Amino acid sequence: MDDEGSHPVLFHPTSYDPAHLDAESRRLLRATIDWFEERGKRRLIADDQARVWYTEFLDFVAREKLFATFCTPAAQAKGHPDKRWDAARNAALSEVLGFYGLQYWYAWQVTVLGLGPIWMSGNAAARERAADLLDDGAVFAFGLSEKEHGADVYSTDMVLTPDGDGFRANGGKYYIGNGNVAGMVSVFGRRADVEGPDAYVFFAVDSQHPNFKLVKNVVNSQMFVSEFRLEDYPVRAEDLLHTGPEAFSAALNTVNVGKFNLCTASIGINEHAFYEAITHAHNRVLYGKRVTDFPHVRQNFVDAYARLAAMKLFADRAVDYFRSASPDDRRYLLFNPITKMKVTSEGERVIDLLWDVIAAKGFEKDTYFSMAARDIRALPKLEGTVHVNLALVLKFLPNYLFHPAEYAEVPTRHDPADDEFFWRQGPARGLGAIRFHDWETAYAKFADVPNAALFHEQARALRELRVEEGQQEDLDFLLTLGQLFTLVVYGQLVLEQAELTEFDRDVLDQVFDVLVRDFSEYAVALHGKSSSTEAQQRWALARVRKPVVDGERSARVWERVAALSGAYEMNP
Repeated sequence: MDDEGSHPVLFHPTSYDPAHLDAESRRLLRATIDWFEERGKRRLIADDQARVWYTEFLDFVAREKLFATFCTPAAQAKGHPDKRWDAARNAALSEVLGFYGLQYWYAWQVTVLGLGPIWMSGNAAARERAADLLDDGAVFAFGLSEKEHGADVYSTDMVLTPDGDGFRANGGKYYIGNGNVAGMVSVFGRRADVEGPDAYVFFAVDSQHPNFKLVKNVVNSQMFVSEFRLEDYPVRAEDLLHTGPEAFSAALNTVNVGKFNLCTASIGINEHAFYEAITHAHNRVLYGKRVTDFPHVRQNFVDAYARLAAMKLFADRAVDYFRSASPDDRRYLLFNPITKMKVTSEGERVIDLLWDVIAAKGFEKDTYFSMAARDIRALPKLEGTVHVNLALVLKFLPNYLFHPAEYAEVPTRHDPADDEFFWRQGPARGLGAIRFHDWETAYAKFADVPNAALFHEQARALRELRVEEGQQEDLDFLLTLGQLFTLVVYGQLVLEQAELTEFDRDVLDQVFDVLVRDFSEYAVALHGKSSSTEAQQRWALARVRKPVVDGERSARVWERVAALSGAYEMNP
């Protein structure tokens, strides 16, 4: 069968038809799927193992003007009717590319990041140059990270020294995808002649310039994740993209746009791995029984399916908030780091659940799963680790839990609009002042879903937990608090999307079966923290709950999962 019924959860290449998108977007997504399927699984895996640079994929991208269509804002499109920056269709492309391999997604992802500072810039000549390069099939790169400082933008050693009407740039960058071929590289640095925040600068360089020294690929992969150095690289006035605090904000705002794609890549990887795992396990007999007749195996698959469903529900709803954002509605600044941190971490858990079932099969070199098990680890760790994002989301906790505000309802945003606000997000500050709508509204609407109601009870109790003086500096304690808070936000958007899509109630109840257990797990972890007080320990143990058990519901969800056996196999 082609899907799991009237509410399919997993992307399926054969039956995929994103009817919510316009005709040209659908055509390009279909062409991308067909390109991979025609190459086939053996070629996909062989190229991965031989670390073949994906010239043919980039030739396809150039020929179809795939990145040009999806990555050119309407303001730079020169009247082209299909070029725009549309986060809904970008999410769809990100999922498709992840489904076939992180390496292909990565070429797209770092192009998105490299374009961010350019599209945010007031430099019209640089924007026009970028649009022309995109139309010619170029990819881009984002020169932020450094070997000694990672993505710590406060400590850049890329230095621009005044030289006549321009500058000479000297310094190195590290972990820079597409650095070997990028038409333009957006580079973050600082001026030697200015002190403090006014010294920051973003500028554009050409990876083929003789003063651009490509050192090496720092990873053992098809991807080219470069180390490069600029040696007296001439930076002209027309190469400057941002200066001063605006450059700092451009770095963070670009991450808001680009790192959103991490979640959909993780979803795509999980989906392909799920098809392989269920097909293998459901058709394997051990000790005279089908492997999937063992209760623990079914539980793993059902949990993995529920986690993947939640990932998709949250990510889809987060797109709506990002596309509807404005200077007066910055709720996306909470939801975006959760897509980067929570959804991608859940992706790891899904792979682990599947791997515990298929065991040695997951290591075999002719499987997609072996690629997935390796690559899924990268996504929570790419420029902005789980810990960084957990610390970030805690800035929003007081207003989110205690001070709701009124907002107009955010609709599903599948309209073919240009998301021009992405390029004028403004200064990257004031997070603690951002307000949110009442999070309990979504939970109240699903009081008839047993485990959603039980989780709501756990979530409400978070208001009662008091952080003591001194614990504000205890990051170990705060990170666990951040996990508890993140679950509340995660559940809210899952429910909002479930309502908008009339999502299957059995699967939704199973999702919250998982979330109830997760909340209990983090509560126990909080209890065990070295700095937890007796009052906090009592609070934590009082939050532990067993999900509402419903054997008939679980059986119905299992039937959906079992139906995926043999539903998809990539063309050989």
